[in-house]
Amino acid sequence: MENKQGQKAGFPLSHVFGLILSLALTFAALGLVVLADLSRSITMTLIMILALLQAAMQLVMFMHMTESENGKVQVANILYSFFIALCIVVGTLWILAAHFNH
Repeated sequence: MENKQGQKAGFPLSHVFGLILSLALTFAALGLVVLADLSRSITMTLIMILALLQAAMQLVMFMHMTESENGKVQVANILYSFFIALCIVVGTLWILAAHFNH
C-alpha cells in the first residue's frame, strides 16, 4: 500500500530505531555524570560530543534532512536551525549570567 508521495506505508522501523538510539545516547550522558569519576572538563566534553551526535541523528532520522526532491541535504535549513539553536543557547546563558550577578 502506498501513500500520496509514493512511499510504502507500514511500520516506522527507522523511527523506532531513532527513538532507541536517542534514549541510549541520553542514558549514556546520564551515566557519565552519575557513575563516571572523570574531571569536569572531560565530562563536559563527552556530554557535548554525545549531544552533537544525538542532534545529528535526530536531524537525519526524525527531521528527514536527507530526504529532498533532488536528493541533496537542505543546507539552508540546517544553517538556519544552527543559528536559532545558537541564539537560544547564548540568550539563555546571557539571562542566567545576569541573574547570578545580581
